[in-house]
Amino acid sequence: MENKFLPICKQDMIDRGWEELDFVLVTGDAYVDHHSFGTAIISRVLENVGYKVGIIAQPDWKSTDDFMKLGRPRLGFLVNGGNMDSMVNHYSVSKKHREKDMYSPGGKMGLRPDRATIVYCNKIREAYKNVPVIIGGIEASLRRFAHYDYWSDKVRKSMLIDSGADMLVYGMSEKQIVEVANALNDGFDPKYIRHINGTCYVADSLDEIYDDYVLIPSYKEVCDDKVKYAKAFKVQYDEQDPFRGKAIVQKHADKYVVQNKPETPLTRSELDEVYNLPYQKTYHPTYKKDGGIPAIEEVKFSIVSSRGCFGSCSFCAITFHQGRAVQSRSQNSIIEEAKYITTLPDFKGYIHDVGGPTANFRKAACKKQITEGLGACKNKQCLHPEPCKNLDVDHSEYLQLLRKLRKLPDIKKVFVRSGLRYDYIMADKDNKFLRELIEHHVSGQLKVAPEHVAEEVLQYMQKPAGNTYDKFRQKFFAINEQLGKQQYIIPYLMSSHPGSTLNSAIELAEYLRDTNYQPEQVQDFYPTPGTLSTTMFYTGLDPLTMKPVYVPKSKHEKAMQRALLQYKAPRNYDLVHAALVEAGREDLIGLGHRCLIKPKDVRPYANRVSSGKRKNNSSKGNDSRGNSSGRKTDNRSNNNSNKDRSTFKPKSNKNAKPIKKKKR
Repeated sequence: MENKFLPICKQDMIDRGWEELDFVLVTGDAYVDHHSFGTAIISRVLENVGYKVGIIAQPDWKSTDDFMKLGRPRLGFLVNGGNMDSMVNHYSVSKKHREKDMYSPGGKMGLRPDRATIVYCNKIREAYKNVPVIIGGIEASLRRFAHYDYWSDKVRKSMLIDSGADMLVYGMSEKQIVEVANALNDGFDPKYIRHINGTCYVADSLDEIYDDYVLIPSYKEVCDDKVKYAKAFKVQYDEQDPFRGKAIVQKHADKYVVQNKPETPLTRSELDEVYNLPYQKTYHPTYKKDGGIPAIEEVKFSIVSSRGCFGSCSFCAITFHQGRAVQSRSQNSIIEEAKYITTLPDFKGYIHDVGGPTANFRKAACKKQITEGLGACKNKQCLHPEPCKNLDVDHSEYLQLLRKLRKLPDIKKVFVRSGLRYDYIMADKDNKFLRELIEHHVSGQLKVAPEHVAEEVLQYMQKPAGNTYDKFRQKFFAINEQLGKQQYIIPYLMSSHPGSTLNSAIELAEYLRDTNYQPEQVQDFYPTPGTLSTTMFYTGLDPLTMKPVYVPKSKHEKAMQRALLQYKAPRNYDLVHAALVEAGREDLIGLGHRCLIKPKDVRPYANRVSSGKRKNNSSKGNDSRGNSSGRKTDNRSNNNSNKDRSTFKPKSNKNAKPIKKKKR
């Protein structure tokens, strides 16, 4: 059988009749030729325009042997750390080693180094002198400026400086990587390729920069002064727009890191072309003996329909990497992929997802962004603190797509499992989308991300405040009742986000009590490069206002905030008790129906079944359904197997605590 994967060894090159490659792409992931993987997209895009590309996946970084196995490329090396940041891949928020790497054969951990992009670049330089090296992918893209590094608890230089690479390509990169390749093919030295949007380069002086630019505080300044760090981030945040953004320059010692303005979004036809390239849609056959690559299982029967997000959650890096301008594939492109999926031998009739960063975003937020070429507003968000009056709220095209997909032969169900913005749904005056979503596209549980309920926290998260989530819940359950269905909402919740005090966490715990829901898993805030929330975490300032923000940092307080979200779990009793005492909320310790936990002197009897008041209080105060194994995790798992799922649905909300609007 013909091997249609790109070359991974010399024999593959010989089989193709190639003596030399134009580019060698080195990646921290195993080689999966599927368009959900950045390595596959970039390599296929370059192949499509005529370049010969080979893949070195997860090389042994302890020697140069693996880096030399495909020979010296004619034009250069391309390097990425993988689909997931290598540090996030390796470490939980508590900085403990994770047990599995879903992007490695059999889920084996340890097949890539920490800070993989930097390590790979150093090995390439050791193997070959004077070869062009271009870095990209999520790891490099989010580290293009001096940035706070959570794992070392210090500010690090731009990855372009630390890696010694010639150029950094940021964002999704399909357009700019072809421009870079063409420039190299035309004989340009990489240090003179400085005109391409969506790239970063290093200049020796400001006189070398010809475009209009903004100079931000230097690496040394942001290391020494957190106020300057916050101000530097604010400029980065403001200028990440392909239409109105300016180049940004940051001094590093005697050099200058220059970020050209972002590349313009792909058109629908361009995006279709990218997703219609000849991907093999699976991992390379060499991994079969090791059990394959676990990450493919998440996307094998799912369809990417869009990219970009105008939701702009503070803790999310999509704004910085993919941008606020939403781009989507055509219905025909998506339907053709769905037809292909139905031909797979292990397809059971279920499309697992049709979505993107936000599934119900299929077009730009308003006409101004792309159609009129004005870009996203500089000092205004599309959905926060409330939907903009210019926001084009329309689910009709997405709904039309879902209807077409579910009518295809051999498809039993089409689910929507990627993120949905419920505030965007609530802003839609037409209930057709929500009704059909509930009737046809929810697999028993709908996952949404309110993240919190305390308004001071939601404000810093740039998430909808007030009672938007409550109204959505009520509408969801009302429609389910009309349809005769019993389906549930799984809310993603986050502890210890900047702005969250113990009182904020207690407010969320009381809300969980009143809605009779105990989350099995909770996400503790994880400070990763490139996000607004990480800047707050490091500086203690909100860079949008330059006002101080409270940041929970001690291990004990973070543990208390997290425990409060699972206050019923017996293992969390001591932490919850300590939190309530510290916050002066002993009124929540007792036998009353509004109490979160029992007093310590009656706790040993919590599991006894007796008569009268104790029996009633036992059922109220000692429900241990929340992750009883005690396993710590920072991943938002689909594993929500509560024994009594009726707890997901608020049968009665008489005791619900009203959410008070607070001024920031």
